[in-house]
Amino acid sequence: MAILLVNFGGPRNLAEIEPFLCELLCDRELIRTPFPSFFHNYLFRRTAKKRTPKVQADYELIGGKSPIYETTEELATFLRETQELPVFTFHRYLPETHNASLQALQECPAASIQVFPFFPQFSTATTGSIATFLTKRLDAKTVEKLHWIKSYPTHPSFITAWQTKISHFLKEHSLSNEETILFFSAHGLPKSFIESGDPYEQECEASYRAILSAFPKALGKLAYQSKFGRGEWLRPYTDEACNEIHNWRDNRKTVVFIPLAFTSDHIETLFEIESLYLPIIQAKGHTALRCPALNQDPLWKQAILDILKETELCPTRTLLRPS
Repeated sequence: MAILLVNFGGPRNLAEIEPFLCELLCDRELIRTPFPSFFHNYLFRRTAKKRTPKVQADYELIGGKSPIYETTEELATFLRETQELPVFTFHRYLPETHNASLQALQECPAASIQVFPFFPQFSTATTGSIATFLTKRLDAKTVEKLHWIKSYPTHPSFITAWQTKISHFLKEHSLSNEETILFFSAHGLPKSFIESGDPYEQECEASYRAILSAFPKALGKLAYQSKFGRGEWLRPYTDEACNEIHNWRDNRKTVVFIPLAFTSDHIETLFEIESLYLPIIQAKGHTALRCPALNQDPLWKQAILDILKETELCPTRTLLRPS
């Protein structure tokens, strides 16, 4: 047996930002338009080029790169050392890494490859997108070897890892449950995806309720960030919830942001939450803090092992969006 870790990937330097954006915006599982592929790709490559200077400035504020690539690779090293199995990685939006990853999978002699996605809540735009990509680029025999963990939104070890991390964070900052708002911010998704049967919203809500159960005296809030383009997305939007905090704060003065759907810190946490959302809350007279993602947390590493051992697997075809 072998293990494949799949994640979005993130630019490892400023030069990789434009190809990263091109790969992301040209992903038809993520950005769905009625246009033929050649026009969709032409349009969004131009969009990526236009957006690159602004996005580069954002990345410069967090050190000139995303930590997702390194975090994923370090977790792969951990699994190789502890499980003594071949462990591969695939970074969806880092095109420079694709050929090596695909070749390694094609040449893997293992009869079965267990796929672990770093997306706890399933969406056809995340885990489904990667399954679609691999289906189109690997030979049929290799695709048949892939056995996927579809999602793990309420797996006890995943929930425990988050509950423990939040508890330690509150203790570190001398915060009591009674005075704190736990603001869970998940990546948004177009409402049309949910209406077509995507379970992402339902699974985010399940994770939120399960984690919050350990903090009965805290005030919980779930919202969705990173809206892109036109159209209705999952609500409430994080930025709107921040601006309207006086309507729901229940007289609590401290807000702790928790990146519910992000297991690794990256631009959406290090820049978007830090630079866009915390200042809104702080300007309204509240204390606003960001709890780090799970990253390399020891309980998260144990959770990965538990999920790999205990979760029912599914074949690639069950993850694909009907054409």
